[in-house]
Amino acid sequence: MIKRHLESALTEPSLGRQMRFVAGPRQAGKTTLARHILGANRSKNLYFNWDLRDVRDLYRTDASFFETALRDAGASGIRPWVCFDEIHKMAKWKNILKSYFDKYEDMCRFIVTGSARLDWFRRSGDSLAGRYFLFRLNPLTLSEVAGRICPAPGRDENALAFIERKTASARYEKDLMEQLLRTSGFPEPFLKADETFYRRWQRDMVDHLVREDVRDLTRILAVDHVAALMQILPDRIRSPLSLNSLSQDVGTSYTAAKNAVNALQLTYALFLVSPYSEKIARAVRKEKKGYFYDWGRCRDSARRFENYAAVELKALTDFWHDRGIADFDLRYVRTRDGRETDFLITRDRKPWCLFEIKLTDESIARHHLDHAKALGDIPIVQLVSESPVFKKQSPKAFRLSASRFFG
Repeated sequence: MIKRHLESALTEPSLGRQMRFVAGPRQAGKTTLARHILGANRSKNLYFNWDLRDVRDLYRTDASFFETALRDAGASGIRPWVCFDEIHKMAKWKNILKSYFDKYEDMCRFIVTGSARLDWFRRSGDSLAGRYFLFRLNPLTLSEVAGRICPAPGRDENALAFIERKTASARYEKDLMEQLLRTSGFPEPFLKADETFYRRWQRDMVDHLVREDVRDLTRILAVDHVAALMQILPDRIRSPLSLNSLSQDVGTSYTAAKNAVNALQLTYALFLVSPYSEKIARAVRKEKKGYFYDWGRCRDSARRFENYAAVELKALTDFWHDRGIADFDLRYVRTRDGRETDFLITRDRKPWCLFEIKLTDESIARHHLDHAKALGDIPIVQLVSESPVFKKQSPKAFRLSASRFFG
C-alpha cells in the first residue's frame, strides 16, 4: 500500500473526539485508507459499507448493531476506530451519525467516507456542527508514490523560504511523474501501470460517475448532458469556462449547463479554480477554470500537464488547509487583456506564491513577474515538464522541474 499523507492528519491525537469525514473522488483510495487505519488499531471488523443491503438491514433490525464488536475491539485497551462508508446515501444519515456520535464518542473514533456530498452539506449548516472535521483525499501525488512526507510550510514561514527549503534536495522523480501522467493518480490504474487497463478503467469510471453518482446525489435527470460535458471539457482545460458556450455545444439551456457542471463538482469529477481579483488592475472577476481529478482525460500533452500540476497544487493546499496550518486556497490570475498566470496560492486570503506551468524551459514572461510584483512582491515558480531544470531567474523567480518540486 502507498502511504497517504492524509493518514497522519486523520490520526492526529490533538483532533480529539471529532469524527473524521473523508471526501474525495470515487476510487481515490478512501476505503483503503480507512481500512488501513482500522487494521492498525485492531478494528478490522468495524468497517461498514452502507451501500450494502446487509448493513442497511442490520441497522433497521438493530440500530446498535455494531456495539458488541465495538466493545470487543475496545477490550484490548486500544481505542477502536469505526468506519461508516457511503452512509450519506441513507435517508436522514446526519441524524444517524449524530445519534451514534453522542452515544459512542467516549468509546471510539469515527471515520466517515464518501462522495463530495460530505463537503457540500457543510455549506448550508447541519445538525453535526462541532462533531466532525472534514478532510479531502485527492488522487496520488508524486511525493506519495516516491515515499516521501508531504512538504508543508511552517506556521510563520514565507513562500520564498519554503521554496528554497523544498528545492534544497536535487532529486528528480522523472520516471514516476511520467507514470502518473500516463496512468493518472488513481491507485488502481497507477499501480497496474498499463495504459490499456487504464483506458478501460477510465470508461468504466465515467459510466459509474454519470449513471450512478450523478443520479444518486443530484436531482439532475438529463444525465446525458453531464456525459456530454465529460467529452467536451478536456479540450477546455487551461481556458476559463464559459457556461454560455458550453450550453450551446451541449444543446441545452444555460441553467442546465450550470447544473451539469455543478454535478461534476459535487461528484468529484471536476474542480473549479476561481480568479483572484484583488490588487490586480483589470482582473477577471467571474470566469473560473475547470480541471479533472483524472488528468488523463486530456489527450493534449500541454493540457494534461497543466491539469496534473493543478491537482498536485490542489492536493498541497487542501492538505495544508485541512491540517490547520493556515487557510490556503488555489486561484489563478487573469486580466481582461488576456494576460494570465496559471495558479496563485493564497494564504489566509493573501497572495502567497505564483505558479506558471510549461512543457519546456523558457524565460519567465514579463507579465508573470509584473503580477508577482503587484501581488505584494511574492515569489513565482515556473514548473516545467522536462528534467533536470533548476534555475533562478531572479531572487524570487524560479524555473524548476515539476519532478523536483512535487517529488
